[in-house]
Amino acid sequence: MRYFFLVYALIALLAVGIFGVRGQHFSKPPIRVFPDMDEQDKLRAQKPDPFFADGHGGRLPVAQTQPRGFNEAGAKSIGGIPEYEFGGQTGYYYTGHVGDYFGNGMPEELALTDNNASALIKRGQERFGIYCAVCHGKSGNGLGMTSQYGVPGIANFHLDNFKPASYPDGRIFETITNGKGQMGAYGYNIPVRDRWAIVAYVRTLQAAKEIPTAAK
Repeated sequence: MRYFFLVYALIALLAVGIFGVRGQHFSKPPIRVFPDMDEQDKLRAQKPDPFFADGHGGRLPVAQTQPRGFNEAGAKSIGGIPEYEFGGQTGYYYTGHVGDYFGNGMPEELALTDNNASALIKRGQERFGIYCAVCHGKSGNGLGMTSQYGVPGIANFHLDNFKPASYPDGRIFETITNGKGQMGAYGYNIPVRDRWAIVAYVRTLQAAKEIPTAAK
């Protein structure tokens, strides 16, 4: 028992010698077992930064961009896209809801015909590849890049609980807009029409999966 207290005292003395006592000031940086991002590349507001040629940390916005709600007087677009296309309106086209329920089918505002439906799906494929495939996979099976790093709960659109009967088009639209679970909201990044294009492409992926192999 005597040796236990002796060893304990030596360990405590060693710890104080290495890490110091609370409130003690050092002339050299402390030893940090877990740095917790104390040192990282970042910009501080109103501070100089040698990374940029002009030495200023504060940067001007990208040309022809502006925060939503801060348009110039009379301006009604964001990057050439009508501002209302990012939400704030009512009706199925903007919300995915029909009354208190989610709707199914493409909104009338898309004015789809046999001639332009394929263009909407093509647009959806492009947007899906940019915003969705990294998690949901190119085929929508939930095996995107993030799944390889252990991210759980990624939706597999080919499961029955994501088919139109149980997961209406309007619900997919709302999920894209507001996010769900670990998925963030894309309402401020993807215009309304492009969100519906993604919905149409997801339904195309589901339909393609159900086609018998011999028919492909």
